[in-house]
Parts: sequence; C-alpha cells; structure tokens
Amino acid sequence: MLVYILLPVLLVVSMGTGLAEDVDIGDVGAFKQALEQDGFSVQEGSLTYFDFMKLYNEGIFPSAYGNNPATKYLVYLIPPPSGQRVGGFIAEVIKALGVTANVTPFWSLREDEAVVFVGRTPPECRYFSFDHYLMERTYENETRWIFANLADPINNMVIKTEGTPDGSPGNPFNQTAIVVTTADKGIDQRIRAAAQLAGYSDGMINTQVLPSAMLKMGVENNSDTFGVFIRPSLFADETAGDDYIDSKPAVVFRITPNESAELDPYDMPELRVRGTGTTEFDLMDDLEELRIAILDRYADLNARELPVSQTVSTGSDGIQRGIDVLGPANDACYLWTANQSVSSPTPPFPDLSQYYDFLRNPAVTLGNDPNEFMIIYGINHVATGKATYQNFVPYGADVWNGVGMITDLEFNGTADEYLPDNPNAKYLYVYKIARNCSGDPYCYEVPYNAKGYGIELDQPIMIGFRSYLEKATKTGPSYSEILYDRAIKFDPKE
Repeated sequence: MLVYILLPVLLVVSMGTGLAEDVDIGDVGAFKQALEQDGFSVQEGSLTYFDFMKLYNEGIFPSAYGNNPATKYLVYLIPPPSGQRVGGFIAEVIKALGVTANVTPFWSLREDEAVVFVGRTPPECRYFSFDHYLMERTYENETRWIFANLADPINNMVIKTEGTPDGSPGNPFNQTAIVVTTADKGIDQRIRAAAQLAGYSDGMINTQVLPSAMLKMGVENNSDTFGVFIRPSLFADETAGDDYIDSKPAVVFRITPNESAELDPYDMPELRVRGTGTTEFDLMDDLEELRIAILDRYADLNARELPVSQTVSTGSDGIQRGIDVLGPANDACYLWTANQSVSSPTPPFPDLSQYYDFLRNPAVTLGNDPNEFMIIYGINHVATGKATYQNFVPYGADVWNGVGMITDLEFNGTADEYLPDNPNAKYLYVYKIARNCSGDPYCYEVPYNAKGYGIELDQPIMIGFRSYLEKATKTGPSYSEILYDRAIKFDPKE
C-alpha cells in the first residue's frame, strides 16, 4: 500500500509507483478517505513505462507494434477486481517491465466503476495526451486484438490542471491534474465531490468517457478490455523528461461502489472536428518541382518511388469491423510507404509478420552501398500550420520496430538546395536515410546489428509518417487537407 502524509501534502514512495518523495500532487490520502466515506472501495495502482522495444527484444512480444521513438509511453496499471489475481501472459508482460504488484495494463471495468489518475502532467514537450483504448473484444467466440481509440484524447491543448481553477486550458505542463475514466455520470460526480472535499478544484478535473452504448462493460470473461496510455513526445529538457518517466509522479485508483446505484450512463462525447477548410494543395506544383529536382540530382541511379497511403483508419472503424487498428489517436494523421491500410482481424498480441504481406512483397531493403539510400521528402506540415509536431520513422516492415526519428525541427532549410529560387521551399523538406551518411547534415544513419533497435541489411524496411495536432482545431489534421509525404529508394544501376 502507498503511505500518505496527510499534510499539504508530499506523496511518499510505495512498492509500485516509484514516486519521488518530494512531488506535490495534493492530498491524495484525504481524497482516498473521502471516496471511502462515500461508499467506494479504492484499490491503488500506478503507472509504468510501456517499453514496446524491450518487450520485443526480450521475446515477450512478437513485434514492436509500430512504436514511435519520439514517445515514451506510460500506461496505467490497474488492480483487477477485488480478490482476483493477474496471471498468464499479462503477468509475463508486467514482470518484464519490472512490476511485481498485482496490476495489469489491460483491464475490464463495470459500468459503475471508474479509474482515476491523480498526478503531474509531463514537463514541457511538443505533445502529450491521455488516450483510452478498447484493447480486446470477443466477437462471437473469437477474442480479437482491436487497439482502438474510443474518443478524443485529453491533450496538452485541452487538459485542465491546477493552474486553471476556472476550468479553462492554461499551462498544461508539470501541473497536477485529475483524469476520471468512467462510463457513468453519477459516479463521475461523486468522485469530483470527493476530490473537492480533499482540496482539489473542480477546474482541474478531466473526464474521459467510456461510451457504454458501444462497449461491453463488465468484468466477465467476454467483457471488453481497456487501456489508458499517456504519450509525451519530444521533451524540451530531456533530463526533465527522463526524470518524469523514471519517477512517474502519479497514483491511479480503481474505484468501485460498495452498493449498487442507479446507472446514469454518459452519451458518446462530441468529437473535435478535423479540418479548417484550408488545404496545402496550392503547394502541389512546388512538391512536384522538388520531386523532379531530386530525381535529376540522382539521375545516374535507379529510382523507385514508393507508394504512400493512410496507415490506419479510426477506432470506431476497428470496433465495428473487428480489425486491429494499432492504437491510433484522433490527434494525428498516419501515413506509411505502402499502398494499403491495415485491415486484418488479429488475435491478442499478434505476430505481425503473419499479416500485411504488401509491406514486404516486393521487399524494399537498405544495403550499405554508398549509392544505396532513401530520400524522404514532402511538406513541412508544421510550417504550413496544419500540425504542431511531425516526424517520420524508419521501421523494419516485418516486426514494425521504429529505430529512429526525424522531426520537423530538423526540416528547416533542407529543401533550399533543391529549390534555390523557390520562395515556397520553406514549406518543404528533404531528408536522406542511409547506412553511411558521409557527413551529410540532412541524413539519418539507419543502424543494424542492434536487435530491435536496428534494421538488418536484408530486412524489409518501411517509413511511417505522423503529423499531430492542428492548433486551430486542437485535433489531428484532416487527411483531405494535407499533401502526403513521399519516399524514393535509390540504388546503383547494374
């Protein structure tokens, strides 16, 4: 159990949280006491760093599942229903992550229960969010891995924190906040009342709705399984970011009423609408001019222009079709070097090498010949205002291991030498990926002989693209308003 000092209040380290002793997240003990006095059973969980690459490298997961190297994912660890034990494969997962408590990252929940985060938000970074997912669902007698987002995330542009007592968004970073994940209005209201009794303002409490009309709530074997991930990306101060990931300054509660109450389920929340009506298509001619300039520069080499398509659909599409949509966020656009999107039903924790043959056939590989490389180019969506953060990532196309990232912070000026007389070059970028960059400042060296952290010379390779959070809408850009990123593979002529 966590130990609390009931003063204005410093949370002391527990067996599972790793919480720093001097982190002030309010009077958590008084909050718990108020919940118990209102007739709730309160079980304590925590957060952990969900290291996809570690789980792959240690043979726990068969794939890295399209990890974003810019993001160190934190996941809620929730106690199971009272009296139950976490076992089987999930026990192996949490053990590999260094967790010994009776908790799980993937959990079921009754309609009258809630999961509550109390803690600090990430320090300053380009983007963070709290995103809730349907992880597994049983369709007839078949359990499938869905990994579908359920609604909009609570991101750094909309979160309410201690610094905004009136409930309006303010400084989102390194602030205390409460996030209530529940399907029921009445339970939410009771939790808010208990928090206010403990000294937390209502203006710092955020509700993350589980829309029960589209879910199979409950704790039976065929009930839906959920997960909540926190995604901080690109910390302004890497040391502060590492400290946050290491200390995980929060506690997570599973809250269960001791007596049944009349249910008052939430409706599906309104979604933030993508798109402003302003597009990037006036830059189509400039993008084509850049393409020709790239092909002309390397005219003595073979050029293979790769297809690009949307990687995933939406969470609601995955739920309705029973397909694995790989954990998307409504805050982003996702593209990859393929001519199809994901569309496969999969079992829990799928071996992705058994799916998506179009990524590997015909295979694109990257050898170490100095004349073999890829040129990645496109629109700087941050410069056009369609995103606040953008990156591309090389992946092994068989196990979906992201081995590095290039962000919009590295795009500035990269198109100038290709388009020296074009004033719109500032809205475009060009970047090389190779095994040996030979001093090229706009080049990323793809590692190999590094287990999951590298892509082998004969391993198929793909490029994944992400564009997060249009400022005007506080959600992801509209696919219909952006120009897709592109890639060309070059190698020597025979």
